[in-house]
Amino acid sequence: MISASIDEVSLLTDLVEKLAHRRIELGYSRELVPPDWKAIETSSLEAFVSGNLNVSGEGDCINTPFVTCFLFTCIKAKKGEYSLSWSSSLS
Repeated sequence: MISASIDEVSLLTDLVEKLAHRRIELGYSRELVPPDWKAIETSSLEAFVSGNLNVSGEGDCINTPFVTCFLFTCIKAKKGEYSLSWSSSLS
């Protein structure tokens, strides 16, 4: 079994929520685009995440601390609010 626990979850949640509720709009979501395409606004945030990775199986257990960088990206269509679309580990 593999599991991970993240340190400072509330701080990370707060950062991503602020990203999703960004007040600045550059206007890209209103651009004219070819048929069947969708213009979107994007907003991204790079954040360091730390925690512990736990790997266990058949009596063995390995607990390894980690620190890695994640990129969180929110998108917004023409009408609506930003929503978290993806996150990626940068390591």
